[in-house]
Amino acid sequence: MPIRLIPEGLLSPPAMRLDGERVYVRPPQPKDWKSWADVREASRDFLVPWEPTWPTDALTRDSFLRRVRRQAAEWREDEAYAFLVFEQGSGNVVGGVGLTNIRRGVAQMGTMGYWVGKAYARHGYTSEAARLVLGFAFGQLGLHRVEAACLPTNAPSRGLLEKVGFREEGYARAYLRIDGKWADHVLYAILRDDWRE
Repeated sequence: MPIRLIPEGLLSPPAMRLDGERVYVRPPQPKDWKSWADVREASRDFLVPWEPTWPTDALTRDSFLRRVRRQAAEWREDEAYAFLVFEQGSGNVVGGVGLTNIRRGVAQMGTMGYWVGKAYARHGYTSEAARLVLGFAFGQLGLHRVEAACLPTNAPSRGLLEKVGFREEGYARAYLRIDGKWADHVLYAILRDDWRE
């Protein structure tokens, strides 16, 4: 049975926060638009090669508010769980981590994705945030398995996944459409039994 974390009709995901030593994660809220848009814009060239093509209105307030409403519905329906990553102390948005494609029944799994602003890359923020979200996935959500995929050439992403306990499981041809092209991906997964907080 799906976990009902937020009431029907709520326009934002729930007010919750997961704290780590250097970062905390929480669901996006409408008030986060400017900080989110600023770090995404400042990191555009850094992010575009690794992400789906950005729509022309990607960073607008209206687009962000639509995203937050959609994410609230996904939380409500136990389909996906999006988080922004904030630096402890400053409260700056440094990136995002999400669990998507939640599958229940005999699968009990989801897919993790993440991004980090260029100024915050290679500082350990995303690996700490990923650990917080894995704790949420295996604890509160009760998932059995979390999967992830990255481009074979994305050495930092592969290193992050291995650092937090994912294991490489395979190679998928033309797996996702990234930067306008179908791209091969390396597939990773971590099981609840592998997880060590």
